[in-house]
Parts: sequence; structure tokens; C-alpha cells
Amino acid sequence: MGSNDELKSEALLEQMKQHLTTDAGKAIVKKIGLVYQINIAPKKIGFNEVIYTIDLKKGEVKKGAYEGGKADAVFSFKDDDFMKIALGKMNPQIAFMRGAMKIKGSMSAATKFTPDIFPKPSKM
Repeated sequence: MGSNDELKSEALLEQMKQHLTTDAGKAIVKKIGLVYQINIAPKKIGFNEVIYTIDLKKGEVKKGAYEGGKADAVFSFKDDDFMKIALGKMNPQIAFMRGAMKIKGSMSAATKFTPDIFPKPSKM
């Protein structure tokens, strides 16, 4: 497997981009109002990571590091673990304790990063 293989999470983040333009998505932005940087690694945290910014101040999802200063919280995941957490199949606290998720930045911001902010997958 090359490092150019598409991450499973890429499709979910694309769906989220659309989701944030809906009324439900706008309600999430209003409720949370934080910026998250997500580092997703194909196999091992810290290697070949793809960086995304989920801006729940502006309601945007984009590839690349946050450009408006510092993200409120930065998460690092393996692709599979990110999908499990986003789809509600793995508890974020348990993932953190097991080392499946690493967090930098504000812990209070991190606790608002829950499966509820993600769209329910239509087909995955």
C-alpha cells in the first residue's frame, strides 16, 4: 500500500463539508464554535499524516493546517480509529486512554469533539 492511498476518513470529511451547510450543521457550528485540527495517519500516528481543519466557527472543513492562528484542539488518529470514533463505534475517552487518539491543546475544547458533530453516514 502506497502512502497515496485515499484515507477512508476523506469521504466522511467531504460529507461533513456538505453537512455544515445544512440547518443541522449550522446548529453545530453555533453550539460548538471551536476549531479542530485533525491529523490522520494511514497506519501509524505521526507517519504520513494528512492534516484537516474542521472549523466550527465558520462551518468549514478543509485539507491543511488551520491558518487563522492556533486550533483549539489538535487530534491525531489512525484512519481506522478516526472512522470508528466519528461513526460512534469507539468511545473517544477510551480511544484516548488506549493511545488510539492523541490530543494537544484545550481539553475542554477536546471534550466537545464527539460523534454528534459528524453527519450520519449515508453509505459507508
